[in-house]
Amino acid sequence: MLTKRKKANAIAMASRHDADTGSPEAQVAILTRRIEELSAHLDKNRKDKHSRRGLLGLVADRRKHLKYLESTNKRQYATLIKKLGLKK
Repeated sequence: MLTKRKKANAIAMASRHDADTGSPEAQVAILTRRIEELSAHLDKNRKDKHSRRGLLGLVADRRKHLKYLESTNKRQYATLIKKLGLKK
């Protein structure tokens, strides 16, 4: 589960300014953190099909945010990918 502290750390790492929670960068950081935690859960609980479906939705949502960011600001997209350690 994503605690307030973990979420705040993810937002602080990728945000544009102090009170930023809605920018694509912050959203991708939050989604990445949730995906990491859910992936760890699914490694232990292989038969949890409901959580796997949720994971696929999170991955699709993150992909949409990244696609938007790439089309609007390629430099910011590249720095975010490096910060989060994502493949692309």
